[in-house]
Amino acid sequence: MALTYNQLTAITQKKYLPILVDNIFGSNPLLARWRKGEVYEETTFGEQFVVPLAYATTTASGRYTGSATLGTDDNQQMTAAVFDLKQYYSNITVTRTDELKNAGDEQIISLVKSKVQLAEASLSDILGTDLFNAGTTTDGIIGLRAMVDNSDTYGGIATADASWWKAIEDSSTTALSIPVLQGQIGDTTVGADRPTVIMLTQDLYDDLFGLLQPQQRFQDTETANAGFTNLLFSGIPVIVDSHVPASFLFCLNEKYIMFKMHKDENFKFQPFERPYNQNTAYAKIYTACILASNNRRMHGKFSALV
Repeated sequence: MALTYNQLTAITQKKYLPILVDNIFGSNPLLARWRKGEVYEETTFGEQFVVPLAYATTTASGRYTGSATLGTDDNQQMTAAVFDLKQYYSNITVTRTDELKNAGDEQIISLVKSKVQLAEASLSDILGTDLFNAGTTTDGIIGLRAMVDNSDTYGGIATADASWWKAIEDSSTTALSIPVLQGQIGDTTVGADRPTVIMLTQDLYDDLFGLLQPQQRFQDTETANAGFTNLLFSGIPVIVDSHVPASFLFCLNEKYIMFKMHKDENFKFQPFERPYNQNTAYAKIYTACILASNNRRMHGKFSALV
């Protein structure tokens, strides 16, 4: 007796979906890092995610002597950035023709496995691309090009109205050099708080590799073990990502980045069903997430390197 769609659903959910989720996170260096660290969180929120921001110190504070009058005035110190929930999906369709060509339970299971792998690859590429988008992809998460910017509105706050809400952006430097990169790191460092990862293209990675002396070419072991090409520069992992746009290099402080996955839509599987007007069966995988920062000042980017 042929497998029912309920059985295919159960097999997919139990056997293939966990692998799909692991592979999606493991296919992208940032997602792989974030899932292991504090950037990633599975949580609940509504249509929007609100990020509280502290942008000023307390003015009623300072030194005093004896019975001096102490200030009690309040000053505006807090505001909030707001980010919209973004939804993604990938479809798995098995036509009746596919079923007839793959007669037998093992063949059908193998076919479904292949379809799940295609859905996995599609979601991996879409999410990986959107991590770096410029915020102009209406239905996608607001990516790093928008987050690490010194002029645009981000999270509903315009940099024209809030100078403290600007990232460190260099749009004029065209040649990567060790002093230039070290300068960017210095500009995005406050005390001991400094960038935790540098993301760049393969071409820029090759340029940096050539600039470093052989004795300087260390790797971050954890990143290497995850299968991603990397160097260590000033103690910071430098990682290649094929989704980084040409000419861009990002210095990110992951302490101030949040990747939130809605727990009710965290690669949720919609069971196989048959439409009334087609001789097919389809299932879907859904996910919903936001990418946000609560301190753009701690991130930097180059956007014109060649």
